Amino acid sequence: MEHVIQLHIEKLPEGLYLATSDDVQGLVAQGRTIQETIEIARDVARKLIEAQSGGLNVSLPPAREAFDYPLIVAS
Repeated sequence: MEHVIQLHIEKLPEGLYLATSDDVQGLVAQGRTIQETIEIARDVARKLIEAQSGGLNVSLPPAREAFDYPLIVAS
């Protein structure tokens, strides 16, 4: 089952990106690019959800057919 998890991503002074989430306790991911950070966060979230659920369904909202996504465009 797919779940929707909100990530908070910020650029650190060192130039790296840090992702955290209020939806998955303990989720912290760091990468050199936004894309790399999201990929690492996805892997960390998957492992944390499995560990926290003990094989049971967790109370995260399921993925929907339509959702809002913030798109950042530099000009």
